[in-house]
Amino acid sequence: MKLPRVLTLTAALLLAAPAFSALPNVDASGNALPSLAPMLKAVNPAVVNIATYTKKEVNNPLLNDPFFRHFFDLPERRERPQQRQRSAGSGVIVDADKGIVITNHHVINGADEIHVALTDGRSYKAELVGSDPEVDIAVLKIEANNLTQLSMSNSDHLEVGDFVVAIGNPFGLGQTVTTGIVSALGRTGLGIEGYEDFIQTDASINPGNSGGALVNLRGELVGINTAIIAPAGGNVGIGFAIPINMARGSVEQIIEHGSVKRGQIGVSIQDVTPDLQQAFGLKNGQLGVLVTGVAENSEAEKAGLKPGDVIVAVDGKSTTTTGALRNAIGGRKIGDTVKITYIRDGREKTVKCKVGDPSTGFAAAGKSHPLLEGAEFDDHPDGGVVVVRLLPRSPAAGSGLQAGDRIIGANRARVKNLADFNRIVSGGGDSILLHVQRGRGSFYLVIR
Repeated sequence: MKLPRVLTLTAALLLAAPAFSALPNVDASGNALPSLAPMLKAVNPAVVNIATYTKKEVNNPLLNDPFFRHFFDLPERRERPQQRQRSAGSGVIVDADKGIVITNHHVINGADEIHVALTDGRSYKAELVGSDPEVDIAVLKIEANNLTQLSMSNSDHLEVGDFVVAIGNPFGLGQTVTTGIVSALGRTGLGIEGYEDFIQTDASINPGNSGGALVNLRGELVGINTAIIAPAGGNVGIGFAIPINMARGSVEQIIEHGSVKRGQIGVSIQDVTPDLQQAFGLKNGQLGVLVTGVAENSEAEKAGLKPGDVIVAVDGKSTTTTGALRNAIGGRKIGDTVKITYIRDGREKTVKCKVGDPSTGFAAAGKSHPLLEGAEFDDHPDGGVVVVRLLPRSPAAGSGLQAGDRIIGANRARVKNLADFNRIVSGGGDSILLHVQRGRGSFYLVIR
């Protein structure tokens, strides 16, 4: 009973698609059969398989035993044996003339060698142009001719219920195609990446699909597959892709500068709760982001923003959560101008605000010391600084710090505020001593 219903749904989907992606084949009786094959024949050559190779030291505990080394007359110092490890992922060619391939940062992170394999059997060693760990995007370059590229769609036009196709290299099996719909948009707060605005889809995404293409029925790139929720270790119909509009901003900066530098406007923020809605006189159901602090001499202060303002939109696009506001500002280049719509005393206003350098205002202390890279801090109302968040897979994520920790001292000096903290830890060195308050207790933490 299930098979006819699935076929009927598939037929309805494909007949509704544009003509070139739904050109029918015919069966033995000459009956027309709808198919995605024509579209995929044009798209598949632009989706590549990525193999990474990493050298890891093999740690033999016997070789670390002084008695064993003396008994067998082994030298005191010797190079440890190394093992070559291979992992697989996917990528998408977005510029055929220049050989530009985009994939996930986590696919190539730590790799000693990166190889890109095309559907026609060709394989090339790739150069890493740069990556953006906070969005999980990396840009590769290969020297090859006769490449096929995918055109990028405007992912802001996606709607829940749109049909999409995921293409990648699951489990290293080779290129595989799955179909589904857009299940949700704007997924944030998952703790997967630093900047999150995911497309959720039920098109099967499995290990090895990371970095592959999510395309619409016109064969246009709408997202880069990046993660799944897999409580049982396999696909359960909840996959996530980075919207191509978000990825495009990172790709452009990486190609131009080799890295991504995000700007800030200099505000500390929090989500608006029902209690805050009432306290600030917002309309029932009105969502936005509450400004809790404005940094001195920041672009936000120059624009006239004040604590207590509720930001509801950036460039006309609503900002209902702190994540949405961070994405809207973080996706812009330093020096860009944005229109910020906010509510103050029940009245809606709009101001123009420049995106400033992250070294000013409520910046991440991780910019001051490499051991704290990936940690964001803000002034604590009772003195010291508070850990706002930790970027997954960053140096700070493995430091022992947790979001919500209050730091009251650093390197045996009292920390009064964020500027004080940045000054104290910016001295360099291979370790930092922090005095941390967590809950009702306090402790010292050495980060090396």
